[in-house]
Amino acid sequence: MSSIPYKSALIVGTGPGISASLARQLSQAGLKVAVAARNVDKLQGLVEDTGAQAFAVEATDPKDVADLFASVEAGIGVPEVVVYNASGRVRGAIVDLDPEEVRRAIEVSAYGGFLVVQQAARRLLPLGKGAILLTGATASVKGFANSSSFAIGKFGLRGLAQSTARELAPKGIHVAHFVIDGGVRGAARPDPADRPDSTLDPDGIAQSYLTVLAQPRSAWSWEVELRPWVESF
Repeated sequence: MSSIPYKSALIVGTGPGISASLARQLSQAGLKVAVAARNVDKLQGLVEDTGAQAFAVEATDPKDVADLFASVEAGIGVPEVVVYNASGRVRGAIVDLDPEEVRRAIEVSAYGGFLVVQQAARRLLPLGKGAILLTGATASVKGFANSSSFAIGKFGLRGLAQSTARELAPKGIHVAHFVIDGGVRGAARPDPADRPDSTLDPDGIAQSYLTVLAQPRSAWSWEVELRPWVESF
């Protein structure tokens, strides 16, 4: 496997799970890293650990996203890897959901993804290289009861990934979508003692992202599905 052919990365929607693991591993791989979230105060520990630069962003606002890319470009150069990890959801029966809350959830999961992909593509196309990674979920391919807003947003993000991969791959930009098919392990969600590895390790997920980044262009993946080994099919 070749090494990662990129020098800088931006992660939008950074939190303590997958994004934090990814920021650490990208930094360890030698990339300059920028992390972005609505609340940057929560990223202070990650910034101290990785040396990443942190930026505040409202991912559903076109101007805010454009300003984010301009600021990141000034700070670490054009981000050659762009990751979109933000998502929104509101649970409830279809007859009871607040339409405004549903609109907001869909905007975060799908429209925000579009805005970030658009800004990334505008900067990567002149370079003729780069990677855009989008984080999906089980809901990207299978809708569940009382989770319609999440399914709508994640189905939309997957469609964006597939369409954009077909458009940009011939121009040297690797677009990949990750179906995170299971719960992600964390301090508030440890594995039960009788079911080790029944959730996805965020460090393991991040390692899979880095593996995709190192793929040769002749064998690029557009979608990777990750699940715990104990998952019931």
